[in-house]
Amino acid sequence: MSIGHAADRSVPGFGHTALILGADGDLPSVLGTELRRSAEIYDEVLLVVGERTRAVLTCADVPGEVLSWDDPAAFYQRLGSAYEAFRRYLAAQHQAGRRVHVIAEPDLISSVEPEFRAERVAAYLAYEAVCNEAYAMGGGSTVTCIWDSRDHGDTVIDAVRATHSYLLTDVGPVPSPYYLPPERYLTERHETPLRPVPSPVDREVTLYEVTELGGLRAVLGAWTAEHGFTRQATEDVVVAAVEVVTNGLRYGGAPVRVRAWRQGDTLIVQCDDAGNHPIPATAGYYRPHPLAAVSGGRGLWLTRQLADVAAISSAPGRTSVRLYFPRKIMQPQS
Repeated sequence: MSIGHAADRSVPGFGHTALILGADGDLPSVLGTELRRSAEIYDEVLLVVGERTRAVLTCADVPGEVLSWDDPAAFYQRLGSAYEAFRRYLAAQHQAGRRVHVIAEPDLISSVEPEFRAERVAAYLAYEAVCNEAYAMGGGSTVTCIWDSRDHGDTVIDAVRATHSYLLTDVGPVPSPYYLPPERYLTERHETPLRPVPSPVDREVTLYEVTELGGLRAVLGAWTAEHGFTRQATEDVVVAAVEVVTNGLRYGGAPVRVRAWRQGDTLIVQCDDAGNHPIPATAGYYRPHPLAAVSGGRGLWLTRQLADVAAISSAPGRTSVRLYFPRKIMQPQS
C-alpha cells in the first residue's frame, strides 16, 4: 500500500489526504497509526465519522484529550454549505493559532434517492478539488477524507485520487501521483450530462426581463409549499432559482425557461438561458469578496449554498443549470 516516501510531517502547510479503504483491516491499521502520529503533532484531532468507523477508532490507542468527535449529520447536509462549514472551522482554528487534523467520512448517499447518487457524489468531488486552495488558509492543518472503494466504482475512486494531494498509506501520507490542480480538475469535469426533462413538468415559466422575477417567485414558492417544504426550505428553493435566472438574463441571454418537477422526494428546478456564454468551471465554488454583494459575482455561490446540487450543461445557444432539492437534506428534522 506504500507509494514513494512519506510526506515530511514537520513541514507546515495545509494537507488534503484521502484514505482509500479496500479491506476491513485498513481502517484500524492505517488510520489508527495516523491517529497516534497526529496526537503528537496537532492541537486537536476532530473526527467527523459514522458510528461504525467511530467504534473501530475508539479502540485505537490514542490519548483521549486530543480527540474530539462530531456527527456527520451536522456537516454533511447541502454540499455547498458542508464545504463552507469546514472552511469556517479551519479558518477559526488558524486564527486562534491552533493546528488541527480533521478526519471526515462523507455521508453522500444515505439521504438521497438512488437515481441521484451519482450526480451528488460527482458534485461533492468538485468541492474536494476546490478545498485544496480554499482550505489552505488553515495553515498547518490537515483534512483526511475516508473513501471506501467497496462503496464506490472505479470512476469515483479515480476522482478521489485526483482531488486529494496526498494519499494515506501504511507509511503515512504520500503525494498522490494522480492529483490535478483544482481549476484543471473542474475544467475537465465541468459539464454534467443531464437526463431528459420529464413531460409534463409541474410548473413552467419563461422570462424575458428581470422585472418578471416577482411572478417566478410566486409560482415557485407556491409549488414548493405544495410539496410540504417548510417556509425556510421554500425560501431557499426560490432564492436559489431566482439567482440562476437573474444571471441568465443579465449575462447569458433571454429568454430564460424555468421548469420545475418532483421526482420521488426531490424537487428539481432547471433554468435554461439562450446565450452563448458558458459558465466558467470555477464559478460559484469560491466564497465571494464581501463587495461582491454590490458589484455582482455572488449569485452562483449563493445558489450552491442553498441547493444541494447545481449541475451545469452547455450547448451552442443554451446553458442549463439544474438544481436538486432533496427533502431529507433541505429539512433534515422533518
